[in-house]
Amino acid sequence: MITFYDDATGEQTRLTAAELGAWAAATADLLTTGCGLRRGSRAGVLLPPHWQTAAVLLGAWAAGIEVSFRGWGAAGLSPDTGPTLDVTFVERRRVGSWLEDVPPAGHRFVLGLAPDGGPTPDVPPDYRDFAPAARARLGVPPPPPGGVEAGAAATVDGTTFGEYGAAAAGIAAARGFGAGDRILVDTAACEEPLIWLMAPLTAGASIVLCANLDRSRLDARIAAEGVTGMLC
Repeated sequence: MITFYDDATGEQTRLTAAELGAWAAATADLLTTGCGLRRGSRAGVLLPPHWQTAAVLLGAWAAGIEVSFRGWGAAGLSPDTGPTLDVTFVERRRVGSWLEDVPPAGHRFVLGLAPDGGPTPDVPPDYRDFAPAARARLGVPPPPPGGVEAGAAATVDGTTFGEYGAAAAGIAAARGFGAGDRILVDTAACEEPLIWLMAPLTAGASIVLCANLDRSRLDARIAAEGVTGMLC
C-alpha cells in the first residue's frame, strides 16, 4: 500500500494494506484508550509526508478526531491564536530551538521517523515516543467500519469527512488515478495529505513515497516499482 524511500539514508520500508491498517488501528487505540480522547478531540500534526504520518492521520480519523496538518506556523497551529489541541505529533529533528513554541496540548508525541518504526533517540521532556507506544498496541481490533459520520468534522477548520473524501476523490479523478495505479510522490514537492495520501487511497491506488528524491534514480525507480502516475 505504501512504499517509503529516503534517498539520503537509504531507507526502504514497505507496508501492505493490512500492515498500514494495523498501525492506524494501534494509533486510534493509543489516542482513545491510551489518552482518553474521543470524537471531536483535536490533534495537531507537525510531520512531513511519511508512512508513520499516514498511520497517525488514518488512526486519528478512524477515532473521529479532528486534525490540523497545515504545517508549522500556518493557520490553525499558532501557539497563541490557534485552536485548543488535545494532542500533538511532532517530528524529532524539528524539536529544538522552537520546542517551547509547539502548540500546547494535553498529550505530546514525538516521532523520530526511524526505519521500521524504531524508537526515537533523546525524547524531549514532556513528550512520549510515538513509535513504541503505537507498536505495543499492534494487533488491537480496528474501529468498527462506518463509525465516523460523513457530517462530522475531519479537520479543525470544520471540513467534514464527507467533504474531505469528496475533495480527495476529485483530485484523484482530475489526475486520472484509478484502482491498481502506483503513484510516485516526491515529498519535497507535495506536503498536503489530501493530495499525497488520501487522493491515491481514495482511488484504490498505492503510493511510492520518496523523501530526498535522487532524480538520477528516478527512471530506475519508476521501472522497478511499476509506477503509473506521479505527484512531483
